[in-house]
Amino acid sequence: MFGLIDANSFYVSCEMVFRPDLRGLPAIVLSNNDGCCVAINRAAKSIGVKKFAPYFEQQYLCKQHNVQVFSSNYELYADLSAKMMQVIGRFAPEQYVYSIDESFVSFKGCAAIADLTAHCAQLRRTVWRECRLPVCVGVGETLTLAKLANHAAKQLAQYQGVCVIDNDALRIEILKLMSVDEVWGIGRKLTVKLGLLGVHTAYDLAQLAPKVARQHFSIEVERTVRELNGQICKTWHNTKADKQQIFSTRSLGERITTRDHLHQALAKHAGIAAAKAREQGSLCKSMVVFAANSPHDKQPVYFKKVVQFACATDDSRELCAAVSEALSKLYLPGVRYYRIGVGLLELCAKASQQHDLFNAPKSDPKLMEVLDVLNQRYGHDMLHVAAQGNDQHWAMRRQFLSPQYTTRWSDIPTIKT
Repeated sequence: MFGLIDANSFYVSCEMVFRPDLRGLPAIVLSNNDGCCVAINRAAKSIGVKKFAPYFEQQYLCKQHNVQVFSSNYELYADLSAKMMQVIGRFAPEQYVYSIDESFVSFKGCAAIADLTAHCAQLRRTVWRECRLPVCVGVGETLTLAKLANHAAKQLAQYQGVCVIDNDALRIEILKLMSVDEVWGIGRKLTVKLGLLGVHTAYDLAQLAPKVARQHFSIEVERTVRELNGQICKTWHNTKADKQQIFSTRSLGERITTRDHLHQALAKHAGIAAAKAREQGSLCKSMVVFAANSPHDKQPVYFKKVVQFACATDDSRELCAAVSEALSKLYLPGVRYYRIGVGLLELCAKASQQHDLFNAPKSDPKLMEVLDVLNQRYGHDMLHVAAQGNDQHWAMRRQFLSPQYTTRWSDIPTIKT
C-alpha cells in the first residue's frame, strides 16, 4: 500500500503557523512580484477569490472582505516543509518527497500496523501537533489510487482527512465520485479527448481497455488505466523525469536601466539555473540569455543571445562569465528592462558525459559542491559569484512579505509572559 500526504493550501497554512489569530479568516498568497493569487484558503474561495487570477483584479474584493494578503515567503515555506517531511517520515519505512507540500510513503512490510486508517489519522494529528500544518492522507494499492484517495480525503467530509482504499467496493465507489480530470496525469486536453469517448469519471477511465487507451492516447494513459484497477505500473523513482531544459526568469519588481544592474540580475539567474542543473545531475551544452522591456511599453524590445560551450558545464563561474560576454548584445541605453532570464539548453547527464580530447573542462565539481552545501546550510545565496552583486534594488517585489520566523535571527518570534 502506498500513501500520499498533501498539505492543505500549503502556502496559506504556513502563514497561519505563527499567526493563530488569523486562522479561519480568508487569506491568500501572491506569486512573484505580487502578481497573482497562487494559494487561497477555503474562506477566501467562498467569497469569490479566484486562484491564479491577477491580484489587481481582485484587490477591491480582498479589501471589502478583509482578506489577509501575503507575498510569497519561500524561505519560511521551505523550512516548514522540511520539518513536515521529517514528521511524516516517522510513520513509514520508505518516503519520497514529491514536492514542497506532497510526500509519498510506502507501507510495505508494515505487518505490525493492524489498522491503517487509525495509523494515518495519527500521522495527520502528529503533523498538526508538531508543525501546525493541516494535511490529508490518501492510501491505495498504487500511486495513482493513493493520489485519488487523497482527493477524496480533501473533498469528501465523511473521510475526515483520511481515505484508505483497501477493498474493491470502496475503490469503485470513489472512482465513480471523481471526475476524470482529477486523475493523476490527466490534463485539460486529455479530459476533452476522453470526453469524446464518453469517459467523464475516473470509473469510466478505469473501464477503458488498456490497449484502447494506448492506441488512442499513449502508454502513460494505459499505465494510468491499469493503476486505477490496482495494477502497479508506476514507481516514485520514475514519477519525475529530469528536465530537458532549465530556465530561471523573472519579471522585475523595479525596472533596470543601467548596464551594471542588468549584469548583476542576469548573473544571479545564471547562478540559480546552474544550481538547478547540479541538483538533477545535468550539464548544459548551450545557454540562452535574454532581456526585454514590457510588451505594453510604447516601443517593446527583446534581446537574446545564445552561447555554446566547448565542454558541457554546470559551473556557476562559467555561466556567469558567458553572461558577461553576452552583455554587449543585450544592453541598450535608454531601455527600461522589465523581464530577464537565463535558460540552459541541450542538457545531458553528468554521470555519462564524455569529455573532448582537445578541450579540457574548466569546471570544478568540488568547488561547486562546497558552494551548494554552504548555501543549503546557511541560506540561499549566502555564497555566490561576485558578478551578482549585493545591492539588488531590482529584486522581486514582495510588498506583503511576512517575517521569516524560522530562518532569520531578527524575525524569531518573541514570547512574552
